[in-house]
Amino acid sequence: MVLTRFPENHYSKMKMIRFLRKTIAKITLAALALSGLAFLAYRVDDHYFEIAKNLDIFAAVYRSLDTYYVDSIEPGKLMGTGIDAMVGSLDPYTTFYPENDLSELEFQTTGKYGGIGLSIRQIHDSTIVSDIYSGSPVDQAGIRAGDIIISINGQQATSLNDGQISKMLKGAPGTSLRLVLQNPWTGIRTEKTIIRREIDIRSVAYAGMVNTQVGYIKMMQFTQFSANEVSDALDSLKSKNPAMTGVIIDLRGNPGGLLDEAVKMSSLFVGHDQTVVSTRGKIASWNRDYRTGEIAKDAGIRLAVLTNRMSASASEIFAGAMQDLDRGVIIGQRSFGKGLVQTTRDLPYNSKLKLTVAKYYTPSGRCIQAIDYSHAATDGGLYYIPDSLRKTFRTRDGRIVRDGGGIEPDVHLPPDYLSDISMALLEKNYIFEFATQYYYTHPLAPESAMDFKITNEDYQRFLTFISGKDFDYQTRSEDVLEDFEKTAKKDGYFNDVSTQFDALKKQLDLEKQKDILKNSQEIKNLLEEEIIGRYYLEQGRIARSLGFDPEVTEAAAVLQDSTHYNDLLGRKDSLSLQHQSAFAEVH
Repeated sequence: MVLTRFPENHYSKMKMIRFLRKTIAKITLAALALSGLAFLAYRVDDHYFEIAKNLDIFAAVYRSLDTYYVDSIEPGKLMGTGIDAMVGSLDPYTTFYPENDLSELEFQTTGKYGGIGLSIRQIHDSTIVSDIYSGSPVDQAGIRAGDIIISINGQQATSLNDGQISKMLKGAPGTSLRLVLQNPWTGIRTEKTIIRREIDIRSVAYAGMVNTQVGYIKMMQFTQFSANEVSDALDSLKSKNPAMTGVIIDLRGNPGGLLDEAVKMSSLFVGHDQTVVSTRGKIASWNRDYRTGEIAKDAGIRLAVLTNRMSASASEIFAGAMQDLDRGVIIGQRSFGKGLVQTTRDLPYNSKLKLTVAKYYTPSGRCIQAIDYSHAATDGGLYYIPDSLRKTFRTRDGRIVRDGGGIEPDVHLPPDYLSDISMALLEKNYIFEFATQYYYTHPLAPESAMDFKITNEDYQRFLTFISGKDFDYQTRSEDVLEDFEKTAKKDGYFNDVSTQFDALKKQLDLEKQKDILKNSQEIKNLLEEEIIGRYYLEQGRIARSLGFDPEVTEAAAVLQDSTHYNDLLGRKDSLSLQHQSAFAEVH
């Protein structure tokens, strides 16, 4: 999501809009009062007449349903369905927010909500605390991951679904919440009264060092003050690690947020008055260039940006600017491809409309929007812009980049998928449950989150823990065999190959039984990440994951190899970095 402010300098358009709004209001009132009137008086313009005509039809349908439908109708719910269908026909980012849903919109833009600071999951028909936000009311109350929620304000958790529980946990800051929890190890139940407060989910989830030369900043979203958080993290890393020559900005899974924050964050690494992004819309005042506004905090430090298919919107603005200005190396997978800008409009009765108003363009002039929502694919699905229609552009130093499909990395790495058995162990919650056991049998926190490792004895205990448990899973090879069997039977060939088929299936079963051994290191990594999170929460999990993250490893290697780094950026010699820094500060 990219959100920005509504422009204020298009007065002639706004006068027309205000006139149209008043006209529509008059038309709507007339339609509700007088069912049969046509709106010939408003036939000044075909477009406006179409609006008037369809408002009349809409009002007539609404009134007829309310009057004649066999069952009683909730007017608000019916109208909400109509509005949702209307905005849903445009793009997935244009959304109507009634008054009772505005907290969701506020969270998207500020990262704040009223609550107690925990997340939940369902295990064996019980509601389990799955994660704790550091410094939150539940953290201070001593509640830990693995605790079982028995009741909320006197209502049994087993009678509620996840959505109902989540809604009950949230609320206005200063209000109280009564929880009965059960310790998963001792079985002891305790009642706690917790005061809700404003929970501020920080954009920078973790900042640390990969090694003595390379820093790392994990950024979760672009909300208010995100750029300040990155600035503070960068200052802290540099002051504590004077040998640091490069930094990794991890935007994997970052859905975006505020356009202004992406521009401010770019200003940390790019000098004064350079274009970071441009927007173009139907209203002329949306045609605007966003430029860096102050001297860069560090225009010379080597920079690597990690992206994947879930890096979107403001993440792509920052990554695209760093790529087009040849300021940093993009590493990972191609980003999502969202080149649209939204703003919010106030509506009656404290409701709001978030709507798409413009497309954005990176400094080279490309729009990275991957889906054309104005055209449906022939099969009714989404219309992705084909490679044949994607145009080429050039970065400031002449490297070729393309539009229409997200930000393509300078160093492409395949996605690091988990094995089938690891996915099964996670989905069955066996990794989570073993980590709970470990936490209560090891009360002292490990000294280092990044260096924590479970012992061979711990891993054997895990194997004993899962022995006899159901964690069967379907491999991709088994999926192929099933498809083959169905097709062969349909074609009448299966009887001729059934002996070979059965032998292959048995061999596959034998190999599947070895998966626990073949993927032992991957399973150990998952265990260590979950266990260390019990002591050091989210920051601990991220720190531990750096040791076995192939994309972080690759980024660190690139940043430490000046020749390779400059080659990737199309720089002819090592002095070019100094030139870039000087260019950034002077222009």
